[in-house]
Amino acid sequence: MSFPRRPLAWAVTLALAPSAWAIEPKTAEPTELEPSVISTSGLASKRHQMTTPAEVLEGDELVLRRESTLGETLESLPGVRSSSFGAGVGRPVIRGLDGARVKVLSDGVDVLDASTISPDHAITSEPLLAERIEVLKGPATLLYGGGAIGGVVNVIDRKIPTYVPEKGYEGELELRANSVANEGAGVFGITAGTGNFAVRAEGTKRQANDYEIPGSPGKLEGSYNDTDSFNLGGSFIGERGYIGLAYGEQNIRYGLLAHEHADCHTHGPGDWHCGGHGHGHAHDDDEHEGIPYVDMRQKRWDLRGELNDPLPGFELARLRVGHSDYQHKEIEEGEVATRFDNDATDARLELTHKPLFGWRGVLGAQTLRRDFEASGEEAYVPPTLTRNHGLFLLEEYTSGAWRYELGLRHEWQDIDATGAKDTRHSGTSVSAGTVWTFAPEYSLGFSLSRSQRLPTAEELYANGPHAATRTIELGSTNLDEETSHNAELTLRKFAGRTTFSVSVFRNEVDDFIHAADTGHDIGGGYREIEYRQQDAVLIGAEGEVRFQATQATAFTLFGDHVRGKLRDGGGDLPRMPADRLGVRLDHAFTQALNGQLELTRVQRQDDLAAYEDETAGYNLLGAGLSYSGSMEATNYLIYLKGNNLLDEKARNHTSFIKDDVLMPGRNLSVGVRLSF
Repeated sequence: MSFPRRPLAWAVTLALAPSAWAIEPKTAEPTELEPSVISTSGLASKRHQMTTPAEVLEGDELVLRRESTLGETLESLPGVRSSSFGAGVGRPVIRGLDGARVKVLSDGVDVLDASTISPDHAITSEPLLAERIEVLKGPATLLYGGGAIGGVVNVIDRKIPTYVPEKGYEGELELRANSVANEGAGVFGITAGTGNFAVRAEGTKRQANDYEIPGSPGKLEGSYNDTDSFNLGGSFIGERGYIGLAYGEQNIRYGLLAHEHADCHTHGPGDWHCGGHGHGHAHDDDEHEGIPYVDMRQKRWDLRGELNDPLPGFELARLRVGHSDYQHKEIEEGEVATRFDNDATDARLELTHKPLFGWRGVLGAQTLRRDFEASGEEAYVPPTLTRNHGLFLLEEYTSGAWRYELGLRHEWQDIDATGAKDTRHSGTSVSAGTVWTFAPEYSLGFSLSRSQRLPTAEELYANGPHAATRTIELGSTNLDEETSHNAELTLRKFAGRTTFSVSVFRNEVDDFIHAADTGHDIGGGYREIEYRQQDAVLIGAEGEVRFQATQATAFTLFGDHVRGKLRDGGGDLPRMPADRLGVRLDHAFTQALNGQLELTRVQRQDDLAAYEDETAGYNLLGAGLSYSGSMEATNYLIYLKGNNLLDEKARNHTSFIKDDVLMPGRNLSVGVRLSF
């Protein structure tokens, strides 16, 4: 059994849950917790049994680490960063890969938003409503699609009840605030039920003003983030499983930082020219006058069900269906400049079969339909209808200290485009891995995979200006599948006073699709990029070592490194994360009061792509305190944490707008959470 790992960098969370730090006599062995089970693995494997690295955030640890975006919430995990496009947008970047190469899921199905289309589009997953977040690092294409050659983030929530509360109801309430943006946020949730039925209601509200930046008495104009959401769900729950349905809405409004609009026009296909800025600042009564902003709304339905012993020879059937009506408006000068509509459905069915000749596995099918349309000034992609279908199989076999895993997936994709050539692609992904538990507290995992990612509609059909990246984007319908060959080795010690996990990987990607600068001078401060294919390689290492010095005190050393290059003299890949190294001290003052102090060094990044500037290194200091207890039938958690206490000027190299936008300055956050 293992201690939970808590690596941190940007968002400094607090100490371990009090139950993990209960004070005992000094002669006692350190408390051990049950190892986390990774539901996203398909076979409910424990972390130390995984052939590739995985992380889990849940319980009080997740409560204390949550930030306003998913990327910020996860950024402190080894190998994970945030895309950092202002206060409203933070998409996870895993091992230097982002966008469509990192699949973000809502309990197994796509979030069905427009976040992969542009770096200034927000993910619709709300961290405040997450019960658990699982991160699979490295290719995870077998169960969730060929696009996930970077990794998978699965956000598990409670919108559809899976059990009836023992006392007929249960709920939670949380309020939090911070100083850097004068932010106030709250979340509530309540589940009630009787007999075989249970219902769930939950909602959030966040209002954050422009955040303060280091070395300046002012704030970063346009760095606000206003969000609200609600979900209503209900389930029928029987002895063998459940079936449930939920409906939810989410509204997000945030400023578009470094958004530069230019007067661009074309004289023919691929012949673009941009002049001076076509729009000035807005001059209306809006509180954030002068900054373009996004007004986003998503309406979503979810159907989920599980059934034990559904058929002879099968242990479990799992059904997941998500449908989204997504609308995203970019407002300039008080008017809608560009509008994105995404009507999408994702469905998957999994069947776990009983052991057959010693092999246990899961087989299933998945289908995705995405009807996307952009209209207005930045409609650089024509209306498209994407249909993607996949079949997959994942098998495991255990013999003594060895666990073997084999996987296979094949998928087909058709994209119908208005006014352009329709495209058809297919891809096959295979993987093989093994985990050797060579001692009671040690395991060694090794995996090999061949994964294929099919090109997206944006890469195939883009043709026009994109203000978020200040580029003219040119797609190509001649793009083929890109093929990743990944090898990974992970050494773990998962029990005892000293625990660690260290991974090294090499990911060679044939026909890597990238936005290549054409070198054409098109004016207006814009650059012309064209989606091309060239072989690439990414290599890296990540890990952490945790030492339980006493029953109350623990030290952790953590870090990560990744380097990405195009082959044949193509140079470095853009926006590769800078190296990190950090140390953290956790201490339990009493059974209820816990504290933490952490220092992280982010190195200078000077391995640069063409037309990219380096970012300086910086130090991040954080600290926190938490106090927990109970009052009658209500448990409470009170916490205080500080981020960037040195008020360092920091630029995140993974961000498209790093040259224009500083990360937030010194920040103090306070919160209280009640559960009953």
